[in-house]
Amino acid sequence: MFVASWIWGVAVILCCVSWFLLGRRRRRQGEPPLENGFLPYLGCALQFGANPLEFLKEKQKKHGHIFTCHVAGKYIHFLTDPFSYHALMRQGKYLDWKKFHFATSAKAFGHGSIDPAEGNTTENFHQTFIRTLQGNALDALVEAMMENLQYVMLQSRAPKLQTNTWVAEGLYTFCCQVMFESGFLTLFGKEFNSNNDKNLSSKQETERAHILNALENFKEFDKIFPALVAGLPIHLFKSAHSAREKLGEALLHKNLLKRDNLSELVTLRMFLNDTLSTFDDTEKAKTHVAVLWASQANTIPATFWTLFYLLKSPEAMRAATKEVQNVLESAEESINLDGKHISLNRKQLDNMPILDSIIKEAMRLSSASMTFRVAKEDFTLHLENDFYSIRKDDVVALYPQLLHFDPEIYADPLTFKYDRFLNETGEEKTDFYRNGRKLKHYYMPFGTGIAKCPGRLFAVHEIKQFLTLILSYFEIELVDSNVSCPSLDQSRAGLGILQPSNDVDFRYRLKCL
Repeated sequence: MFVASWIWGVAVILCCVSWFLLGRRRRRQGEPPLENGFLPYLGCALQFGANPLEFLKEKQKKHGHIFTCHVAGKYIHFLTDPFSYHALMRQGKYLDWKKFHFATSAKAFGHGSIDPAEGNTTENFHQTFIRTLQGNALDALVEAMMENLQYVMLQSRAPKLQTNTWVAEGLYTFCCQVMFESGFLTLFGKEFNSNNDKNLSSKQETERAHILNALENFKEFDKIFPALVAGLPIHLFKSAHSAREKLGEALLHKNLLKRDNLSELVTLRMFLNDTLSTFDDTEKAKTHVAVLWASQANTIPATFWTLFYLLKSPEAMRAATKEVQNVLESAEESINLDGKHISLNRKQLDNMPILDSIIKEAMRLSSASMTFRVAKEDFTLHLENDFYSIRKDDVVALYPQLLHFDPEIYADPLTFKYDRFLNETGEEKTDFYRNGRKLKHYYMPFGTGIAKCPGRLFAVHEIKQFLTLILSYFEIELVDSNVSCPSLDQSRAGLGILQPSNDVDFRYRLKCL
């Protein structure tokens, strides 16, 4: 037994030595500085995953504004100079922004490839999302979300609400339930017809139970999403796999057709799935799971951080409350509990620069998105003052958290300042500088260029609507006003808005209106 173990140990050591001597990538002339790491395949993955921001700061200090890291089998060129970001955007001939996203979606959600080149579908997904999440389509989404948020806050949660009675729960739990239920109803419609249904109350309760069950499945699946992006098969996570399959079953076309008020996004996606793809029913449903995840996974934590920082900053709370009151008065909207809902259109929501600044600042502090481009062929990457050789299939990446936490751009970058994105006249501030030069790219939680999140406008409007209603109908406060800010869950670095590492208790009650 001892001899066998010794032989296996020697074999492993020899394999590692062989990889170190023969398998490690060698830096060629004209290429960026290279960090291979010490572990076969993983390379620098463990150090990067532990704290991406500090890891990249260290490598930036060591190598300068561009360097290459071997991470989980990929060679990633990190570009850290914000003045060179635009140069990357101009390299569309040589860089593919879709390849990584297509592969990740198929791997995580379990549908076939959505790359038209693979032959499963000819749908242009990006154009579908732009068509149904921006422009005139956004107006309908905003209107539906406003109605559904009020239904969820005031009717769906009615058993908890009594005037003058405080309700205590976790802030993240609250944001998660309210935003998921409201967002689900907005995109995927309702099982009941509220206009002429005699058993409306009973059907609403049944519907809510189904959506909250979907929320539990969503959370179970979402927990292991970073592992799926890293390449681990979902079958290693039995409960998460089961949760994903249940979500898919709920979003089968035959079940969606039973629902009223489907969004244009879902209606069009169903049509295009049926007419332009060769997907079977299960795969079609899983493309809808991808839409559900994309609509919730970053909006929920962004909502949490925005409300948390509001609760921690009395000055921000006063400014936000005043702005909401002014907009409602200007729109001649009254706040009451007689069943008449507040209605604010997209133009009125856009006229809220203070809420805009608060949301931006909360997202600046919590965003850890990453922008990827995959090299289609060997080429030379021309930056502002240098040029570098890039190999085919290498990844060029931007990590905007480096930008968001740069003290030269944002003074005291770890501190929440609600008016950081307001100028002297109280309007949106767009002038940010580094080394005395004005930046084009200074705020990037949604990515940049052609791959910028097509749902970003809807996401910001959702959070504005949530805040408007919370500040209008409820008194809210932290249970412990001195509670520390939760740390960011770094396991989700690269995926967008980071979740808090722990929940925070707060309490709320209906105002006496």
